[in-house]
Formats: sequence, C-alpha cells, structure tokens
Amino acid sequence: MKVMITGGAGFLGINLVRYLLSKNIGVVSLDIAPFDYPEKDKIDIVTGDIRNADDVKTALNGCDCVVHCAAALPLYKPEDIFSTDIDGTRMVLEEAHKTGIKRIVHVSSTAVYGVPDHHPLFEDDPMIGVGPYGEAKIKAEEVCFKFRDKGMCVPVIRPKSFVGPERLGVFAMLYDWASEGHGFPILGKGHNLYQYLDVEDLCEAIYICLTKEESVVNDTFNIGAKEFGTFREDFQAVLDRAGFGKRIVPFPSGPAITILRILEKLKLSPLYKWVYETACQESFVSIEKAEKQLGFTPRYSNKQALIRNYEWYLEHKNSFAQSTGISHRVPWSQGILKLIKHLF
Repeated sequence: MKVMITGGAGFLGINLVRYLLSKNIGVVSLDIAPFDYPEKDKIDIVTGDIRNADDVKTALNGCDCVVHCAAALPLYKPEDIFSTDIDGTRMVLEEAHKTGIKRIVHVSSTAVYGVPDHHPLFEDDPMIGVGPYGEAKIKAEEVCFKFRDKGMCVPVIRPKSFVGPERLGVFAMLYDWASEGHGFPILGKGHNLYQYLDVEDLCEAIYICLTKEESVVNDTFNIGAKEFGTFREDFQAVLDRAGFGKRIVPFPSGPAITILRILEKLKLSPLYKWVYETACQESFVSIEKAEKQLGFTPRYSNKQALIRNYEWYLEHKNSFAQSTGISHRVPWSQGILKLIKHLF
C-alpha cells in the first residue's frame, strides 16, 4: 500500500507518517509547508497546495489511498479557512476520483457539534459549527458525503482535540507555564468532564479505516480517549509532573470570558471563541460506535496523553523557544497572557 497524506508536514501528518512507516507502508506527503523531519529520506515529498489541481495530481501518482489531514486552523483568516478546508477538500476528492483511487480517510473534527446542550455526543447529533473553522468542517464533510454517493469509500473521523509528540499550539502555553514553575488559570471551577485524545490513538483509528473492509469503515466515527476526567484534574496532572507544587487556579467564567473576548478583538490573546467558550463546559463524545464497528481501543488516557506531550515539550523546548505561529507545530504567541503568567 502507498498512502498520500495531505498536511503531511503538520502535527498529525508527521505522527501518521511515522506510524505508517512502522507498518511498512509507503507514504507521500503533500503540504504547503516544507517537510523538515528526519523521515524526509524515507518518503516522497510534494511541497504544494491542496487547492492546486496539479499539486494534488502529482502527489496522488502511484498511490492507493489518501488520508486528508490538511486544514486551515481557527487562527487563520476566515477566507483561508473556507478555501482550504472546503475547496481544498473538494479538490483532493475530485482528483482522487479521477485517478481511480477508491478510499480517502477524511479527518474532520468534533468542532462540527459546536457548543452542544448534552453529552455524550453521538455521530448523528446535530452539527452546529462555531466560527469559520466549525462551519468549514461541516461543509467539508458534506463534500465527502457527495463523493460517497459517487461510490467512493470515504470514512470520516471526528477526533477530539489531540495531543502528543510535536503538538504545541495552545497547549504550549500550559507546558510553558508548568515548566517554569507557575500555576495555571482555568475558566470556572474546572469540574467539567473534558475529553482529549492521544495522537497515536488517532493514527490507529486512521490505520483501521485504511485497512478494514469498506462495508465496515465507510461511515462516520467519533474518536476520543476512553478514560478522561475533569478539566481541572487532567491539567493538574501536568503541573504535578512539573514538580513545583503549583496548582490549577479557577476563575469565574463569566468575567473571564468577557475579558478574553475583548483581548481577542484587540489581538492581544491567541485564545479564540471556541477555546474559551467551551473550556468550562462538558465536552466528550461517545466512541462506542468506533469501538464496536472498527474494533478501536484507545491506549492512552487524558492524563497519559497530556503528560506524554509535556515530556516531549521538555525534551525539545530549546529547539522552538523563539518560534511562534498559528499552526499546531509551533507555540502560539501568548500576547498579554505572557505577562499574566508571572502572577501565578
């Protein structure tokens, strides 16, 4: 088997590259960003844009199936989110269909559910995306369903926020504060159940969707940790691992959200609406369908996944200490929150 991965140079992409190589599966990476990992000599690399037909055609050459991971994340401009996440998805599916590729695993997001009024969430619950990213993810899934109707096998995976080696982004803030001996503030009391996912477990789910029979996988699946606790408990595990005796510090959610809205508008904080308006809410999905239908068995709990990511952060901290950006591969600029850190 040879698999083309869109977004192969991203956080999920590189973890999936390594996972598939461990299974002796050939890999082609298509990404607008350069692929600068040690594995670059073990795979085929196409530096290009999923919105460009020629780039997609080049990357698909000789491949048997596709994993579509590429997406513009919430900190991107709305026009870039819509063109990448919707038009880019359509381009990948169209070119794969023309090439005769039968199976594309589409990595969506539980952001399609928006801010729901009940938990757990099931795959047939209403999709009400929050902001351009959530809306675009819904539209991208609709594109996938149209190609299912054309006879393609298009498994759709909706993962919870996933962490693990190479993950920075918003989680780098927690790891930075913990590693320097600071506590960490949260919205509300933190007693809300909040589910995450280890990237290795996500790679396993993708692999299952690549290899099991079409009648089993041509469907939509929530993917998340089986074992998870409250927001406060799981983030506290990182502070405990840091070893400075610091604690999670709760703040009243109403006033804090108002302040974060203002800071977001002034571009003084990297935290966007979906992050701060869901952090104090229950957030977990049912993975029963994936367990029963796919045989999916998560290996890592929330705490194990967060601590594994934190330990990777400590090991590599010096390599990205001065880097910031808007992808998961680099820390997000903390803005004014970097000053607030010293109060904890």
